[in-house]
Amino acid sequence: MTEPILAPFQCIPPVNSASELIFLCDHAANALPEAYGGLGLAPDLLATHIAYDIGAAWVVRALAARFGAPAFLARWSRLLVDLNRGVDDPTLVMKLSDGSVIPGNRHADDAEIDRRIAQFHAPYHTAIAAMVARLRDAGRVPILISLHSFTPVWKTTPRPWEIGVLWDRDGRLAQPLMNRLAGAGFVVGDNEPYSGALENDTLNRHGTKNGLPHVLIEIRQDLIGTEPAAQAMAERLAPILEAALADMGQMSRKTTHS
Repeated sequence: MTEPILAPFQCIPPVNSASELIFLCDHAANALPEAYGGLGLAPDLLATHIAYDIGAAWVVRALAARFGAPAFLARWSRLLVDLNRGVDDPTLVMKLSDGSVIPGNRHADDAEIDRRIAQFHAPYHTAIAAMVARLRDAGRVPILISLHSFTPVWKTTPRPWEIGVLWDRDGRLAQPLMNRLAGAGFVVGDNEPYSGALENDTLNRHGTKNGLPHVLIEIRQDLIGTEPAAQAMAERLAPILEAALADMGQMSRKTTHS
């Protein structure tokens, strides 16, 4: 029996026709296509952060439902191909992650990497670009919101931030969001624990290069490690995000009329 053909991502269609938001979850899943087995890894390793961003998908689904907005979520593990990397990035197909060798990637040559780009990476980004174009054609300005998660400790060093806001050259949404998160009592990292300046990543490709407002939200995994915790986090984040979007709109109008 052949494996059923599955899209390399899940698309949650919009419910609210007026929504300008597009939610993204590049590292939503730890599953792998049948043809790739487990990439030679033990199941317990595939359940860790090296395979996916723990809890992020639950938050994205909850927020997309709250706003009636579309969402795109990876169906397969980042170890197959990292959707949040440009096709020329050497970490697109990881051969070593957090000290673990990925046996199924060890001998991946250029032809195999090109195959994974064509089958899994390109369709995801084509679908996002199509949604961006659809909103623009309707006379709206798309706003891209990407959700990721990070480990509470890295290389024995605790990470104090509860939420990180990653951004590069466009702070239209990032700045008011950080202010609102801090005002709600969160310990917020400005471009922590990672930098938002990653050339050809998802938001650079679809946000920065299109001149669209966008932000990447990183949530510490111990805060969203179960579905109830992730749902609770989404409930907290929704009004904060609404307020930050309103702040962004006010700033844009002031800039326009100044």
